[in-house]
Amino acid sequence: MDTGLLLNHLITAVLVINDDLELLYTNVATEQLLGVSNNKLLEQSLPDHYQTLGIEAHLLQAAIKDNQGLTVNTVTLVTLDGQQHTVDLTLTPIEHENAQALLELRQVDQQRRIHQQLTQDAQQQAAQYLVRNLAHEIKNPLGGLRGAAQLLSRELKEPELQEFTDLIIEQADRLRNLVDRLLGPQKPTQHSLYNIHEVIHKVLQLVYLTLPDNVTLKQDYDPSIPDIQMDPDQLQQAVLNIVQNAVQALDNAGGTIRIQTRTQHQVTIGTKRHKLVLMLSVIDNGPGINPELMDTLFYPMVTSREQGSGLGLSIAHNFARLHGGRIECDSSPGRTAFTITLPINS
Repeated sequence: MDTGLLLNHLITAVLVINDDLELLYTNVATEQLLGVSNNKLLEQSLPDHYQTLGIEAHLLQAAIKDNQGLTVNTVTLVTLDGQQHTVDLTLTPIEHENAQALLELRQVDQQRRIHQQLTQDAQQQAAQYLVRNLAHEIKNPLGGLRGAAQLLSRELKEPELQEFTDLIIEQADRLRNLVDRLLGPQKPTQHSLYNIHEVIHKVLQLVYLTLPDNVTLKQDYDPSIPDIQMDPDQLQQAVLNIVQNAVQALDNAGGTIRIQTRTQHQVTIGTKRHKLVLMLSVIDNGPGINPELMDTLFYPMVTSREQGSGLGLSIAHNFARLHGGRIECDSSPGRTAFTITLPINS
Protein backbone atom coordinates (compact mmCIF):
# COMPACT_ATOMS: atom_id res chain seq x y z
CA MET A 1 0.00 0.00 0.00
CA ASP A 2 1.13 3.55 -0.77
CA THR A 3 2.80 4.98 2.35
CA GLY A 4 2.03 8.55 1.28
CA LEU A 5 -1.66 7.70 1.02
CA LEU A 6 -1.66 6.34 4.57
CA LEU A 7 0.16 9.39 5.95
CA ASN A 8 -2.34 11.71 4.27
CA HIS A 9 -5.16 10.03 6.19
CA LEU A 10 -3.56 10.86 9.55
CA ILE A 11 -4.88 13.76 11.61
CA THR A 12 -1.34 14.28 12.99
CA ALA A 13 0.93 16.65 11.05
CA VAL A 14 3.94 14.64 9.85
CA LEU A 15 7.03 16.39 8.49
CA VAL A 16 10.47 15.16 7.43
CA ILE A 17 13.13 17.83 8.08
CA ASN A 18 16.91 18.06 7.97
CA ASP A 19 19.29 19.82 10.35
CA ASP A 20 18.77 23.11 8.47
CA LEU A 21 15.06 22.68 9.22
CA GLU A 22 14.31 22.42 5.51
CA LEU A 23 11.11 20.50 4.77
CA LEU A 24 11.61 17.34 2.72
CA TYR A 25 8.09 15.93 3.13
CA THR A 26 4.75 17.03 4.59
CA ASN A 27 1.36 15.33 4.74
CA VAL A 28 -2.10 16.86 4.28
CA ALA A 29 -2.55 17.42 8.03
CA THR A 30 0.53 19.67 7.97
CA GLU A 31 -1.03 21.83 5.25
CA GLN A 32 -4.22 22.16 7.30
CA LEU A 33 -2.40 22.94 10.54
CA LEU A 34 -0.10 25.60 9.10
CA GLY A 35 -2.57 26.87 6.50
CA VAL A 36 0.01 26.60 3.71
CA SER A 37 -0.05 24.45 0.57
CA ASN A 38 2.42 21.59 0.21
CA ASN A 39 4.32 23.27 -2.65
CA LYS A 40 4.92 26.43 -0.61
CA LEU A 41 5.86 24.39 2.46
CA LEU A 42 8.68 22.68 0.57
CA GLU A 43 10.03 25.99 -0.76
CA GLN A 44 11.02 27.38 2.65
CA SER A 45 12.35 26.16 5.98
CA LEU A 46 10.05 25.28 8.89
CA PRO A 47 10.43 28.57 10.89
CA ASP A 48 9.24 30.53 7.85
CA HIS A 49 5.79 28.92 8.15
CA TYR A 50 4.79 30.05 11.63
CA GLN A 51 4.92 33.15 13.82
CA THR A 52 5.93 31.42 17.03
CA LEU A 53 6.54 27.89 18.25
CA GLY A 54 7.03 27.09 21.92
CA ILE A 55 10.46 25.60 21.29
CA GLU A 56 13.48 27.39 19.83
CA ALA A 57 14.54 26.41 16.32
CA HIS A 58 18.15 25.89 17.39
CA LEU A 59 17.05 23.20 19.88
CA LEU A 60 15.42 21.25 17.05
CA GLN A 61 18.54 21.64 14.93
CA ALA A 62 20.80 20.48 17.77
CA ALA A 63 18.64 17.39 18.42
CA ILE A 64 18.74 16.41 14.72
CA LYS A 65 22.54 16.90 14.48
CA ASP A 66 23.09 14.87 17.66
CA ASN A 67 20.70 12.15 16.41
CA GLN A 68 18.59 12.60 19.54
CA GLY A 69 14.85 12.22 19.99
CA LEU A 70 12.81 15.02 21.52
CA THR A 71 9.30 15.22 22.97
CA VAL A 72 7.61 18.38 24.20
CA ASN A 73 3.97 18.43 25.29
CA THR A 74 1.44 21.29 25.03
CA VAL A 75 3.57 23.56 22.85
CA THR A 76 1.94 26.78 21.63
CA LEU A 77 1.98 27.21 17.86
CA VAL A 78 0.87 30.47 16.23
CA THR A 79 0.53 30.16 12.46
CA LEU A 80 1.14 32.90 9.90
CA ASP A 81 -2.56 33.78 9.77
CA GLY A 82 -2.58 34.38 13.53
CA GLN A 83 -4.36 31.19 14.60
CA GLN A 84 -3.17 29.72 17.88
CA HIS A 85 -2.91 25.96 18.45
CA THR A 86 -1.68 23.74 21.23
CA VAL A 87 0.31 20.76 19.99
CA ASP A 88 2.35 17.85 21.30
CA LEU A 89 5.70 17.83 19.47
CA THR A 90 7.75 14.69 18.86
CA LEU A 91 11.07 14.61 16.99
CA THR A 92 12.42 11.19 15.94
CA PRO A 93 15.84 10.81 14.21
CA ILE A 94 15.88 8.98 10.88
CA GLU A 95 18.80 6.69 10.07
CA HIS A 96 20.04 8.26 6.86
CA GLU A 97 23.29 9.45 5.35
CA ASN A 98 22.17 13.03 5.98
CA ALA A 99 20.95 14.36 9.33
CA GLN A 100 17.17 14.09 9.08
CA ALA A 101 14.29 13.59 11.48
CA LEU A 102 10.59 12.87 11.56
CA LEU A 103 8.64 15.69 13.22
CA GLU A 104 5.09 15.03 14.47
CA LEU A 105 2.77 17.83 15.57
CA ARG A 106 -0.38 16.48 17.17
CA GLN A 107 -3.09 19.01 17.96
CA VAL A 108 -4.38 18.66 21.50
CA ASP A 109 -6.53 21.78 21.44
CA GLN A 110 -9.08 19.68 19.53
CA GLN A 111 -9.68 17.49 22.60
CA ARG A 112 -9.75 20.54 24.84
CA ARG A 113 -12.17 22.25 22.45
CA ILE A 114 -14.50 19.22 22.44
CA HIS A 115 -14.55 19.16 26.24
CA GLN A 116 -15.17 22.91 26.42
CA GLN A 117 -17.94 22.68 23.82
CA LEU A 118 -19.75 19.87 25.63
CA THR A 119 -19.47 21.74 28.94
CA GLN A 120 -20.57 25.00 27.35
CA ASP A 121 -23.55 23.37 25.62
CA ALA A 122 -24.70 21.74 28.87
CA GLN A 123 -24.37 24.99 30.80
CA GLN A 124 -26.11 27.02 28.13
CA GLN A 125 -28.98 24.56 27.84
CA ALA A 126 -29.46 24.86 31.60
CA ALA A 127 -29.37 28.67 31.35
CA GLN A 128 -31.82 28.66 28.44
CA TYR A 129 -34.15 26.35 30.36
CA LEU A 130 -34.27 28.84 33.23
CA VAL A 131 -34.72 31.76 30.83
CA ARG A 132 -37.56 30.01 28.96
CA ASN A 133 -39.38 29.29 32.22
CA LEU A 134 -38.94 32.90 33.31
CA ALA A 135 -40.07 34.14 29.89
CA HIS A 136 -43.27 32.10 30.05
CA GLU A 137 -43.98 33.47 33.53
CA ILE A 138 -43.54 37.02 32.22
CA LYS A 139 -45.75 36.63 29.12
CA ASN A 140 -48.95 35.82 31.00
CA PRO A 141 -49.13 38.92 33.26
CA LEU A 142 -47.72 41.01 30.41
CA GLY A 143 -50.70 40.06 28.22
CA GLY A 144 -53.08 40.97 31.03
CA LEU A 145 -51.33 44.30 31.54
CA ARG A 146 -51.60 45.16 27.85
CA GLY A 147 -55.27 44.14 27.72
CA ALA A 148 -56.11 46.25 30.77
CA ALA A 149 -54.33 49.25 29.23
CA GLN A 150 -56.36 48.85 26.03
CA LEU A 151 -59.65 48.72 27.97
CA LEU A 152 -58.66 51.73 30.04
CA SER A 153 -57.73 53.65 26.89
CA ARG A 154 -61.24 53.19 25.49
CA GLU A 155 -62.79 54.64 28.66
CA LEU A 156 -60.57 57.71 28.79
CA LYS A 157 -61.91 60.86 27.16
CA GLU A 158 -58.91 63.13 27.61
CA PRO A 159 -56.28 62.64 24.84
CA GLU A 160 -53.44 63.59 27.19
CA LEU A 161 -54.35 60.67 29.48
CA GLN A 162 -54.48 58.27 26.56
CA GLU A 163 -50.81 59.03 25.96
CA PHE A 164 -50.03 57.15 29.18
CA THR A 165 -52.03 54.06 28.18
CA ASP A 166 -50.38 54.16 24.74
CA LEU A 167 -47.02 54.21 26.50
CA ILE A 168 -48.00 51.17 28.60
CA ILE A 169 -49.09 49.26 25.47
CA GLU A 170 -45.92 50.26 23.60
CA GLN A 171 -43.64 49.09 26.44
CA ALA A 172 -45.64 45.88 26.91
CA ASP A 173 -45.15 45.12 23.20
CA ARG A 174 -41.43 45.84 23.52
CA LEU A 175 -41.12 43.46 26.46
CA ARG A 176 -43.10 40.78 24.63
CA ASN A 177 -40.71 41.17 21.69
CA LEU A 178 -37.76 40.67 24.02
CA VAL A 179 -39.37 37.60 25.59
CA ASP A 180 -40.06 36.09 22.14
CA ARG A 181 -36.41 36.59 21.23
CA LEU A 182 -35.36 34.96 24.49
CA LEU A 183 -37.52 31.93 23.76
CA GLY A 184 -36.40 31.59 20.14
CA PRO A 185 -36.74 28.39 18.07
CA GLN A 186 -35.73 25.24 19.93
CA LYS A 187 -36.20 22.70 17.12
CA PRO A 188 -34.62 22.53 13.65
CA THR A 189 -36.68 24.19 10.93
CA GLN A 190 -37.03 23.11 7.30
CA HIS A 191 -33.59 23.09 5.64
CA SER A 192 -32.73 23.25 1.94
CA LEU A 193 -29.53 23.46 -0.13
CA TYR A 194 -28.18 26.99 -0.07
CA ASN A 195 -24.88 28.74 -0.70
CA ILE A 196 -23.22 30.27 2.35
CA HIS A 197 -21.80 33.17 0.31
CA GLU A 198 -25.31 34.24 -0.69
CA VAL A 199 -26.15 34.39 3.01
CA ILE A 200 -23.07 36.52 3.71
CA HIS A 201 -23.89 38.81 0.77
CA LYS A 202 -27.32 39.58 2.26
CA VAL A 203 -25.72 40.26 5.64
CA LEU A 204 -23.24 42.70 4.11
CA GLN A 205 -26.03 44.53 2.29
CA LEU A 206 -27.61 45.22 5.69
CA VAL A 207 -24.35 46.07 7.43
CA TYR A 208 -23.18 48.55 4.78
CA LEU A 209 -26.28 50.68 5.40
CA THR A 210 -25.00 51.77 8.83
CA LEU A 211 -21.27 50.99 8.58
CA PRO A 212 -19.11 53.71 10.19
CA ASP A 213 -16.56 55.39 7.91
CA ASN A 214 -13.67 54.20 10.07
CA VAL A 215 -14.57 50.49 9.73
CA THR A 216 -13.51 48.44 6.68
CA LEU A 217 -15.03 45.11 5.63
CA LYS A 218 -12.89 42.57 3.77
CA GLN A 219 -14.07 39.33 2.18
CA ASP A 220 -11.86 36.24 1.99
CA TYR A 221 -13.86 33.38 0.50
CA ASP A 222 -13.19 29.86 -0.69
CA PRO A 223 -15.39 29.78 -3.83
CA SER A 224 -15.23 25.98 -4.04
CA ILE A 225 -17.41 25.47 -0.94
CA PRO A 226 -20.50 23.50 -2.00
CA ASP A 227 -24.10 24.34 -1.08
CA ILE A 228 -25.13 23.01 2.33
CA GLN A 229 -28.41 22.14 4.00
CA MET A 230 -29.52 25.17 6.00
CA ASP A 231 -32.23 27.56 7.03
CA PRO A 232 -30.81 30.68 5.30
CA ASP A 233 -32.80 33.10 7.45
CA GLN A 234 -31.44 31.63 10.68
CA LEU A 235 -27.84 31.63 9.47
CA GLN A 236 -28.23 35.15 8.10
CA GLN A 237 -29.36 36.30 11.55
CA ALA A 238 -26.48 34.45 13.23
CA VAL A 239 -23.83 35.99 10.95
CA LEU A 240 -25.46 39.42 11.16
CA ASN A 241 -25.37 39.35 14.97
CA ILE A 242 -21.65 38.49 14.96
CA VAL A 243 -20.72 41.10 12.34
CA GLN A 244 -22.72 43.80 14.15
CA ASN A 245 -20.87 42.94 17.38
CA ALA A 246 -17.57 43.34 15.53
CA VAL A 247 -18.66 46.72 14.11
CA GLN A 248 -19.62 47.92 17.58
CA ALA A 249 -16.27 46.73 18.98
CA LEU A 250 -14.47 48.89 16.38
CA ASP A 251 -16.84 51.85 16.53
CA ASN A 252 -14.58 54.14 18.56
CA ALA A 253 -11.10 53.53 17.15
CA GLY A 254 -12.07 51.99 13.79
CA GLY A 255 -10.43 48.99 12.19
CA THR A 256 -10.95 46.08 9.82
CA ILE A 257 -13.39 43.17 9.83
CA ARG A 258 -12.50 40.16 7.69
CA ILE A 259 -15.15 37.60 6.78
CA GLN A 260 -13.49 34.33 5.85
CA THR A 261 -14.81 30.99 4.61
CA ARG A 262 -12.79 27.79 4.53
CA THR A 263 -13.29 24.03 4.61
CA GLN A 264 -11.60 21.61 6.97
CA HIS A 265 -11.41 17.84 6.98
CA GLN A 266 -12.01 15.42 9.85
CA VAL A 267 -13.51 17.75 12.45
CA THR A 268 -15.38 16.65 15.56
CA ILE A 269 -18.46 18.66 16.56
CA GLY A 270 -19.82 17.57 19.92
CA THR A 271 -19.32 13.81 19.82
CA LYS A 272 -19.75 13.39 16.05
CA ARG A 273 -16.89 13.39 13.57
CA HIS A 274 -17.43 14.94 10.14
CA LYS A 275 -15.36 14.30 7.01
CA LEU A 276 -15.78 17.88 5.80
CA VAL A 277 -17.00 21.07 7.49
CA LEU A 278 -17.48 24.72 6.60
CA MET A 279 -15.69 27.24 8.80
CA LEU A 280 -17.08 30.78 8.60
CA SER A 281 -14.99 33.27 10.56
CA VAL A 282 -15.62 36.92 11.41
CA ILE A 283 -12.28 38.42 12.46
CA ASP A 284 -11.69 41.96 13.72
CA ASN A 285 -8.58 43.79 14.90
CA GLY A 286 -10.30 45.52 17.80
CA PRO A 287 -9.38 45.63 21.49
CA GLY A 288 -10.55 42.08 22.22
CA ILE A 289 -13.09 40.68 24.67
CA ASN A 290 -12.80 40.94 28.43
CA PRO A 291 -11.38 37.56 29.59
CA GLU A 292 -13.93 37.51 32.43
CA LEU A 293 -16.73 37.24 29.84
CA MET A 294 -15.22 34.44 27.74
CA ASP A 295 -16.73 31.52 29.68
CA THR A 296 -20.25 32.98 29.58
CA LEU A 297 -20.05 34.79 26.25
CA PHE A 298 -22.87 32.84 24.58
CA TYR A 299 -25.24 32.89 27.55
CA PRO A 300 -28.47 34.90 27.26
CA MET A 301 -28.32 38.44 28.69
CA VAL A 302 -24.51 38.51 28.93
CA THR A 303 -23.03 41.71 27.46
CA SER A 304 -20.29 44.25 28.12
CA ARG A 305 -22.19 47.12 26.49
CA GLU A 306 -24.49 49.39 28.48
CA GLN A 307 -27.14 49.42 25.74
CA GLY A 308 -26.69 45.77 24.71
CA SER A 309 -29.40 43.14 25.19
CA GLY A 310 -26.97 40.21 25.47
CA LEU A 311 -29.04 38.15 23.03
CA GLY A 312 -27.08 38.40 19.76
CA LEU A 313 -24.43 35.77 20.50
CA SER A 314 -26.87 33.53 22.35
CA ILE A 315 -29.14 33.49 19.29
CA ALA A 316 -26.16 32.83 16.99
CA HIS A 317 -25.07 29.93 19.21
CA ASN A 318 -28.57 28.46 19.17
CA PHE A 319 -28.88 28.71 15.37
CA ALA A 320 -25.48 27.03 14.91
CA ARG A 321 -26.59 24.23 17.26
CA LEU A 322 -29.83 23.76 15.31
CA HIS A 323 -27.68 23.19 12.19
CA GLY A 324 -25.59 20.52 13.89
CA GLY A 325 -22.69 22.95 14.20
CA ARG A 326 -20.92 25.06 16.79
CA ILE A 327 -19.65 28.58 17.33
CA GLU A 328 -16.35 29.45 18.99
CA CYS A 329 -14.51 32.59 19.96
CA ASP A 330 -10.77 33.21 20.14
CA SER A 331 -9.89 36.68 21.40
CA SER A 332 -6.80 38.64 22.33
CA PRO A 333 -5.97 42.36 22.02
CA GLY A 334 -5.77 43.14 18.30
CA ARG A 335 -7.55 40.00 17.10
CA THR A 336 -10.99 38.57 17.86
CA ALA A 337 -12.34 35.71 15.75
CA PHE A 338 -15.81 34.19 15.93
CA THR A 339 -16.00 30.97 13.92
CA ILE A 340 -19.17 29.11 12.97
CA THR A 341 -18.45 25.49 12.04
CA LEU A 342 -21.11 23.62 10.06
CA PRO A 343 -21.05 20.08 8.66
CA ILE A 344 -20.99 19.67 4.87
CA ASN A 345 -22.79 16.55 3.69
CA SER A 346 -20.68 14.99 0.97
